[in-house]
Amino acid sequence: MILMSLGMFPFHVPTLAYDELQRRADWRHERSKRVGARDAVQFVGPGNDTISISGSAYAELSQGRASLDELRNMANTGEIWPLVDGAGRVFGGFVITAIDERHKFMLDDGTPRRIDFGVDLLCADEDDA
Repeated sequence: MILMSLGMFPFHVPTLAYDELQRRADWRHERSKRVGARDAVQFVGPGNDTISISGSAYAELSQGRASLDELRNMANTGEIWPLVDGAGRVFGGFVITAIDERHKFMLDDGTPRRIDFGVDLLCADEDDA
């Protein structure tokens, strides 16, 4: 079962199954000072729409290192990737802005038994502007 896909990269157990998804959207409002009253506020459009995905990849269950390398290669292209969840909901086009990883519980050869990861995405759809 695929939790989500970014372009052709699937988030699921063999690659990276995430534990948490956090989404933040904001909207822009410009302010104009007024004498004796609160600032006047005017809506000027949508701001940023970001998604952060985090979880843990276990050496026995997934290809965590290879999957993070694949995401890093995708980020290096600077391309906009469609983001779709497992139920078919289309979130729009996103770019990868950051990847965090923490290696824990090393095996004798330096292979981590667990990699905690985080992937930050930024909506880059031109249609939303």
